Amino acid sequence: MKKNALFFILLACFFWSNAQKQRPNLNIPLTHYQNPIFSGDFPDPSILVDGEDYYMIHSSFDYHPGLTVWHSEDLINWSILTNALQKPVGSVWAPDLIKYKDKYYIYFPSNNTNYVIFSDKMEGPWSDPIDLKIGNIDPGHVVDQDGNRYLYFPNGGYVPLTDDGLATDGEEIHAYDGWSIPLDWTIECFCMEGPKLFKHGEYYYLTVAQGGTAGPPTGHMVISARSKSPLGPWENSPYNPIIRTENPEDQWASVGHATVFKTASGEPWMVFHGYEKDHYNLGRQTLLAPLEWTSDGWFKMPDSIVISKPIKRPTSKVSKSNYQLSDTFDSSILDPKWHFYADFDKDRFKIENNTLKIKAKGSTIADSSPLLISPSDHSYSVSVELEIKGNAIGGLVLFYNEKSGSGILADHSNILANLRGWQFEAEKGVLNRKVHLKLINNNNIVNQFYSIDGENWKKIESSLEVSAIHHNVLSGFLSLRIGLVSIGEGEVHFKNFTYQPLPTEE
Repeated sequence: MKKNALFFILLACFFWSNAQKQRPNLNIPLTHYQNPIFSGDFPDPSILVDGEDYYMIHSSFDYHPGLTVWHSEDLINWSILTNALQKPVGSVWAPDLIKYKDKYYIYFPSNNTNYVIFSDKMEGPWSDPIDLKIGNIDPGHVVDQDGNRYLYFPNGGYVPLTDDGLATDGEEIHAYDGWSIPLDWTIECFCMEGPKLFKHGEYYYLTVAQGGTAGPPTGHMVISARSKSPLGPWENSPYNPIIRTENPEDQWASVGHATVFKTASGEPWMVFHGYEKDHYNLGRQTLLAPLEWTSDGWFKMPDSIVISKPIKRPTSKVSKSNYQLSDTFDSSILDPKWHFYADFDKDRFKIENNTLKIKAKGSTIADSSPLLISPSDHSYSVSVELEIKGNAIGGLVLFYNEKSGSGILADHSNILANLRGWQFEAEKGVLNRKVHLKLINNNNIVNQFYSIDGENWKKIESSLEVSAIHHNVLSGFLSLRIGLVSIGEGEVHFKNFTYQPLPTEE
């Protein structure tokens, strides 16, 4: 018995460290977890409880393929199942993941309309997107007691759906005006967003975000209302806002856009997102917090909960996560953690012999549609091995959008530096088509290196400061991601992508 207990503790330690790589120095008991549960750019979380299983998706914006589906059995450790959206239709904003009559659906806005995809299994295959031909954003699905289906939108309106959920079935009807925010609060805008609905007891509960997604750290918040019908009228909670950043110096800013859910054992929790103080460029990260039901039938945050401190785990289970950022390209299929920016062409790349081969295109980092991955840490080292074919330029970059991308690149013989579009030769005639590139990001100060043999590294002159590369400066709701680029004509071959968290020097 003692041996089994020791084995469980060691196993739990392994899984916990795998999930909490961003906070390696925290002394957290095994019974607790530390936010975030998704460190990095994972905004607008929508969660589905299906028996003992938990599934989650997030906004995928301009990253393709999109709508990454995650699975967990303990709400702390998550594994990727697939990218549900294989056919790009544009920038994908806040989705809603639901199950209805043994079929799974994802409703999402893009390109000034709303779409739905569906599948018999969470692992897919998922259908091609079906245009619902209705505008607005952030759809939220709800079913009434008679099985009628509706989509809510951030303007407080809803539209009926057909029985199969694949088309609208009537005009939009207004039902909810939101919660009145005190005029002396510092917010970005009223901006009601992200309606999510569920039923508990005799009431339907509507959860929305208000106050603005970004902007001042005190703006975004979680608002709740209830009604005995999913069509209203709605009564606002006396406990609003359910959560809001009140002090700009707090670790988590702009907390909001929540999905409230019941665990497999029936306990109320919510997932939501927030920006991390001094690390807005990581994007909006996914956080998890418990709720409690009051005697008068509302839910609220327990007074004892501080989201920046360790919180008791929602379950005694410990899942194993398959998520890691390093990649040896040992599969013929591109790992679903990777996403191309703005464009997705399945014929542009292939993987063979532990090598990712990407055809070159464009003349800049942005128009080459870099292949991106979201870092998990404040400080990290990342490296990759390149071989240049033809007249291509390959590189390892930090990329936000067309307005900001920088990094270290190589052509057939030269090392190049790119500082926000200004590209020049940093080291001339030092290689023969093969090179290793490395970036070391130490708390937003980035140094750049190259090596011919992968062991002896040489720093180039140009370094980066990246703390301001985020939405409040550049707009777009994106994040600063690590990118592999293949520019020009020919191909770039990538091997041994290695990501290593580093202790942060605050």
